[in-house]
Amino acid sequence: MTVYYVTKVRSHHFIPKPLLNPFFSCLSLHSHSFSTHKSNPTSWNTTHTYVLSNPLLSLLENCKSFSQLKQIQAQMILTGLILDGFASSRLISFCAISESRNLDYCIKILNNLQNPNVFSWNAVIRGCVESENPQKGLVLYKRMLTRAGCRPDNYTYSFLFKVCANLVLSYMGFEILGQVLKMGFNKDMYLYNGIIHMLVSVGELGLAHKVFDEGCVRDLVSWNSLINGYVRRRQPREAMGIYQQLITEQVKPDEVTMIGVVSACAQIGSLKLGREIHRYIEESGLNLKISLVNALMDMYVKCGDLEAGKFLFDKMRKKTVVSWTTMIVGYAKNGLLDMAAKLFHDMPEKNVVAWNAMIGSCVQANLSLEALELFREMQLSNMKPDKVTMLHCLSACSQLGALDTGMWTHNYIKKHNLSLDVALGTALIDMYAKCGNMTKALQVFNEMPRRNSLTWTAIIGGLALYGNVNDAIFYFSKMIDSGLMPDEITFLGVLTACCHGGLVEEGRKYFDQMKSRFNLSPQPKHYSCMVNLLGRAGLLEEAEELIKTMPMEADAMVWGALFFACGIHRNLLIGERAASKLLDLDPHDSGIYVLLANMYREAGKWEEAQNIRKMMMERGVEKTPGSSSIEVNGIINEFIVRDKSHPQSEQIYECFNLINKTIGVCYV
Repeated sequence: MTVYYVTKVRSHHFIPKPLLNPFFSCLSLHSHSFSTHKSNPTSWNTTHTYVLSNPLLSLLENCKSFSQLKQIQAQMILTGLILDGFASSRLISFCAISESRNLDYCIKILNNLQNPNVFSWNAVIRGCVESENPQKGLVLYKRMLTRAGCRPDNYTYSFLFKVCANLVLSYMGFEILGQVLKMGFNKDMYLYNGIIHMLVSVGELGLAHKVFDEGCVRDLVSWNSLINGYVRRRQPREAMGIYQQLITEQVKPDEVTMIGVVSACAQIGSLKLGREIHRYIEESGLNLKISLVNALMDMYVKCGDLEAGKFLFDKMRKKTVVSWTTMIVGYAKNGLLDMAAKLFHDMPEKNVVAWNAMIGSCVQANLSLEALELFREMQLSNMKPDKVTMLHCLSACSQLGALDTGMWTHNYIKKHNLSLDVALGTALIDMYAKCGNMTKALQVFNEMPRRNSLTWTAIIGGLALYGNVNDAIFYFSKMIDSGLMPDEITFLGVLTACCHGGLVEEGRKYFDQMKSRFNLSPQPKHYSCMVNLLGRAGLLEEAEELIKTMPMEADAMVWGALFFACGIHRNLLIGERAASKLLDLDPHDSGIYVLLANMYREAGKWEEAQNIRKMMMERGVEKTPGSSSIEVNGIINEFIVRDKSHPQSEQIYECFNLINKTIGVCYV
């Protein structure tokens, strides 16, 4: 039964209105306000009694433009209808949430009303929440609190929690939550779900779980908010725990639930569990909407079953950009870049995410030239790059040593006002360091408003790479003093610096501190640095003993460091043992044979040197041709020994011949 109350209007007639909220009854505002989908345009109730009895309001219901609205408003002012709370709320609501919305004008109307009712305030706050500047909703709420005779209701707070969730405003969310508890609105279902959604969005999952457990009301939206919240925060096992509880309590899940559950399976990496969930979805008769199919595809791709993902992709009658991008990433992760490129080419519509997926895949496969070429194509297609694009491009420049292209990327970041956050700043430092411009790397480091351990690691590694030993150690000390913990990569930079500077005692100290002070287990790369440091200092026996103490099998990098040091110090005995280990690991590495043969020749053992050359021929090992690259006017030119594929190869060889003419060397 609908309960009514009466409100006296200017014409002295008494009009019945629903007790809960006549404004929301007319505007259909109380549809669930925490959906991830954009709200539909307002559905106006043109059969409302007061609307039918008043010609001006009937005109307002059929208003099609803002100019018409102003004419109706003028008539409402002339007739005095604007003074009626219900009539003014209709005007404001049209101005705030219709397709012809104008929030600035709407706020002016609200400010000029003597006593706007809560319905009017809610309409404007909702309009702000759905606009590009949702913060305005919070400003209006504070203004509403200062106005006498009007207090917020449960719908007001529902909209405010949505703002806090979308903008991740934890401080404001808790402040509003305090008001809700004080006024006793927390038992309202919509508001209760809004609280959980807000807490999940600001990262307070423990508190959201507590509210969920202790709440006196809950529905499927409550379950979905918590499950998907854990998934977004990459806590998939907790999400699966909530899902099991949902099944135990015999609550029937929907598509939103299963999207979260399937995504949790993808994060766990359990193909078996993912298949069980897929089977349950099919058996329960749930509607396989595009978003759910995309989630299933993503799960199969991430869990290693590319064929199952492709099967779902091929069956889809309507594919979204997400569908295409998921398969592109899947092919690229499995090393099938040709298939990924074909899919990318066949995409009917590409967005920035698809471009980033393809560029990033090339970078991960060390195809940096191809990545930068894709970036140029992206610009020609008038697609605007974002921060992720810039990160991929900077990584490609780092791999190639392409300083000009890296500097161009930096200028693009400045020109388009992309904020220099930790990720972007660290990538810039890494690029400048690997391209040999430490001055610019330090400049970016000093300009960054915030740094994390990766930022410090990048600058330490860059300084170490170019032999700035004391500076690298100084920045390492500053990093520790700032309270940040170094990781394995940070120590790799410090040990590299010690190696470049021949600082044996310092290297031993930092190597020991990894375990004793920072509880980090040295990895093969750290042992390789130490072996290199000791070997260069001539401490070959100590280096070999260090290898024997390794808790894991020494790899080619470790034995290679010892072998190279033996070549420098002409220690044939240890060099032979190191070479034997290296040939066991990789019998087709031509460099090992060449260096060992040279060591034998320098020791006067010509027969042994000849035997190594013979062994090399018998095993079909050929010397790997050397290569080099140079960047000219933003274009990377790569050269291989005796290669003639470069478009200017004739001029290049002519120049070589001219230079070497005096010593009788001729390149053909």
